[in-house]
Amino acid sequence: MSEEILINVTPQETRVAVIEQGAVQEMHIERGNAHGLVGNIYQGHVCRVLPGMQSAFVDIGLERAAFLHVADIWQPLPHDGANRPIEKQLHEGQSLVVQVFKEPIGTKGARLSTQISIAGRFLVLLPQERHIGVSQRIEDENERELLRE
Repeated sequence: MSEEILINVTPQETRVAVIEQGAVQEMHIERGNAHGLVGNIYQGHVCRVLPGMQSAFVDIGLERAAFLHVADIWQPLPHDGANRPIEKQLHEGQSLVVQVFKEPIGTKGARLSTQISIAGRFLVLLPQERHIGVSQRIEDENERELLRE
């Protein structure tokens, strides 16, 4: 089976095509001005805890502090104390690893989660979980089971 990867880079965009037996199997286009923050992982520092809102602001090195709600703080199973108030889970100056799941909009900072997820072509790495995540793009149940093994 002949397989090629073609890459075209210009100042405006980067294009990558995967070609198998003369047919395009995958095409990826990345525009230089379209880089968002969603999916980025940062080492942040809690700069403010707001018990009334059950949330915290985390400095991840951007212009504006990002927002972390108590519901987006990962808890190991069993959820011993899953309903613990945020002031019992975080404190100012605390360092933590977070992932952006919502872009900053207007005057609001990015929305964060401590549930880290790194998606690959077939699998999803969930470092804090004990199971293997399989990409939702794979619809064939037999193939999904094979990847889980």
